[in-house]
Amino acid sequence: MTNFLIRIFIKQPDNTDSQKTRAAYGTLSSFVGIFCNIILFIAKYIVGTLSNSISIISDAFNNLSDSASCIITLFGYKISSKPADKDHPFGHGRMEYLTSLIISAIIVFVGLELFKGSLQKLLNPEEVKFSIAALVSLIISIGIKLWLSLFNTTLGKKINSVVMLATAKDSRNDVITTISALIALVFSIFSDLPLDALMGIFVSLFILKSGYEIIKDTVDELLGKPASPETTSKLYSMILKNEKIIGVHDMIVHSYGPSCTIASCHVEVKATENFVAVHELVDKIERDVLNEMNILLTIHMDPIDTDDENVQECKNMILEIIGNIDNALHIHDFRIVSGEMHTNLIFDLVVPYKTKYSSDEIKAMIDDRLSKFDHRYFTVITFDTEYI
Repeated sequence: MTNFLIRIFIKQPDNTDSQKTRAAYGTLSSFVGIFCNIILFIAKYIVGTLSNSISIISDAFNNLSDSASCIITLFGYKISSKPADKDHPFGHGRMEYLTSLIISAIIVFVGLELFKGSLQKLLNPEEVKFSIAALVSLIISIGIKLWLSLFNTTLGKKINSVVMLATAKDSRNDVITTISALIALVFSIFSDLPLDALMGIFVSLFILKSGYEIIKDTVDELLGKPASPETTSKLYSMILKNEKIIGVHDMIVHSYGPSCTIASCHVEVKATENFVAVHELVDKIERDVLNEMNILLTIHMDPIDTDDENVQECKNMILEIIGNIDNALHIHDFRIVSGEMHTNLIFDLVVPYKTKYSSDEIKAMIDDRLSKFDHRYFTVITFDTEYI
């Protein structure tokens, strides 16, 4: 069914880097979600009212909030598909994240209201009336929500959409909440205990948890998450497959939405290389990355002296020292400046966030151990942070 709907409503389904194609996927996801959730809301509200079940009514309003979320998603994709302009030179792709944030706020609001209603029902219990119609409607709802989850997961992975993946997660959560309402309905046959109200509270807490998780994921995107390991691994692979490139460092990847990614890095090349030829190579790498990964990459070249034995000996000495301090530390841009009385070892040191030592402590340990090799050596260190 999913592939059939894609073929019918998406003109260029494989051109997922196109904003028009992404907007078309968003429109398809939104309209399918609106239709299914409104049907489920009407059916559940009717049977919930007739059976006097707060858990079914709670589940119904959960579906209504889902349809409202789909409407917001629809407008979000329309705005995010707008091309770049002078006020937004990187496009409007981050509107998808703002849309997801609005959706999560709605989910939290609905969860709080349902928690309040369920708590009142627990304090003032009313008899739940079992009916076959209610049972059948809940079973059908579970089936529809399972399909919606798979539908949005397929679309979300196809276009790398956090909004669709959040919607898919919400649908999976709805399956659990509907199963809870189903259990409460069946339990009402055998007991007068207020399980319906307890299930309503459980449903509301589950909705609140879902809203919190979506908020956290969305805020992480807005604050700036590191690029995925798959993305950085492929970038390194495409750059280092060229034999003239002997190292890569200072890689930074910025996301301005799923369809706009900008990256930069420094590449190390031998100082003896023909820099006109290397510049042409770097231009080619940038074009290849843009064509294959849709990432606008800017590369800076660093000439490295690989023929000076003294430089290599000093570099290996520093590598041994930092390896004994923390094997997660690594260096780049190593060079030396020799004088009559002392020699400066100049390099950038990349310190991961998990390192337990401060920059001052690391420098002190390096200097202390370096002095045991030769008291004439001094370090000039620039401390770097990993952004990937």
